[in-house]
Amino acid sequence: QVQLVESGGGLVQTGGSLRLSCAISRSTGTINPMAWYRQAPGKQRELVATITSSGFPGYVDSVKGRFTVSKDNAKSTMYLQMDSLEPEDTAVYYCNIGRFQSGRYVSSDLWGQGTQVTVSS
Repeated sequence: QVQLVESGGGLVQTGGSLRLSCAISRSTGTINPMAWYRQAPGKQRELVATITSSGFPGYVDSVKGRFTVSKDNAKSTMYLQMDSLEPEDTAVYYCNIGRFQSGRYVSSDLWGQGTQVTVSS
């Protein structure tokens, strides 16, 4: 059974940076399309960034220019570099393995435990 393990979260001040990692137990896991989601208290889980099988990234408008998604197939790991963090970025961040359908990312039911990111003002 494939497992996803997120890490790298923490507490930072506004304007700070964090780098999240998503380790996949299956050696070929990062070949699939993948994504980062986040869920703030009292809010629905939202898509933050995607990366295609070939490594092409996509972002929601609120993080464009601040976040960078990447992956290392040899390490079966996906990353999310987060710069210029804002209090509104505070959430639990999750990674997902999914697929693209008609240009839109479709998540699977395979999620990690999440990693908490807290940005203080």
